[in-house]
Amino acid sequence: MKYFKLPDLGEGLPEAEIVEWKIKEGDQVATDQILATVETAKAIIELPSPQDGVIAHLFGQAGDTIHTGEPLLEFGGEDDDSGTVVGELKQASDCTTSDHFFIGAAPSTQAYQQNMTSAVRSLAQRLNVETSDIQGSGQAGQLTVDDIERLAKADRTHGKAEPLRGVRKQMARNMALAHASVVPVTLNEDVDIHLWGPDEDITMRLISAIAAGCKAEPALNTWFDGQQLARRMLDQINLGVAVDTEQGLFVPVLRDIGNRSLQDIRKGLNLLREDVINRTIPPSELQGASITLSNFGTIAGRYANPIVMPPSVAILGAGVIRDQVVPVANKVVIHRIMPLSLTFDHRAATGGEAARFMRAIINDLAKESIS
Repeated sequence: MKYFKLPDLGEGLPEAEIVEWKIKEGDQVATDQILATVETAKAIIELPSPQDGVIAHLFGQAGDTIHTGEPLLEFGGEDDDSGTVVGELKQASDCTTSDHFFIGAAPSTQAYQQNMTSAVRSLAQRLNVETSDIQGSGQAGQLTVDDIERLAKADRTHGKAEPLRGVRKQMARNMALAHASVVPVTLNEDVDIHLWGPDEDITMRLISAIAAGCKAEPALNTWFDGQQLARRMLDQINLGVAVDTEQGLFVPVLRDIGNRSLQDIRKGLNLLREDVINRTIPPSELQGASITLSNFGTIAGRYANPIVMPPSVAILGAGVIRDQVVPVANKVVIHRIMPLSLTFDHRAATGGEAARFMRAIINDLAKESIS
């Protein structure tokens, strides 16, 4: 027998959720035939068969989570090599992290070992308490009777908790990693944009300003290794753009924004957004950001403390544009004002570098035109 195990889906994604089986036990399949679709924290991916064969067994049903390296299915045959990882996901070969820095060690992505006595396990089953990913209050994280009864009472009072899946689950882990790994400082400032035309493309203006800021102060376009206390200054500006969806937060990456026309960048951003919404974006398009933009002002909010995601060291947030009374040449006038929030990792960049970056951003945004 041979097992087809969940391959590495890129960017260290530790697991995937089975969305749909395209085959069933007993089916004869051919090489490259689609076996299943799975959902990772980044995208929905089709898994092709690595060989011809007959499906002997499926490990899991739609909705089940499979970790990288765990068996998805078993091929029938005489070979008893249960350790064989059959095939590789071709898409993953296009994704390289050889130039990345990763800060520290990520928190464990595996479920807690179910450390409990048989009596506690029996109680959990009797009370219909889900214990996956739960760390107990006992010694070494052991689940106790009190833990089970507390969870059962919460289920009765408030209904069963809905476990995070897919994008939201990975987002929660990434936020915890960032909180544990980064030393954040946030600068807030306003920029007067009264010279803008009525049909100005706000996102493109922000992208242009970030490119100007990185050129003026390259220390913010950097990857930082917190374990080695080393930073890599990057020549190319690869901008992660936060995209809010019903499934959760995606951050597709616009490549080399400093050397592309705004028309080309807008076209590329539209395509990335479409792929995100359709869940067809390749994992490679969600990797390698050197700096990030969060234009949350399209929804609500003036200032924020945006979260820096390692290994990058900075993120710019743009709030809601407002009309504000300002003094100009001893007169009181009303101008449009855009609030900005810049969070940076103070281990990798100084306050002066961050302030110079923000100044370059403001100067570019205050211009009448960027064409």
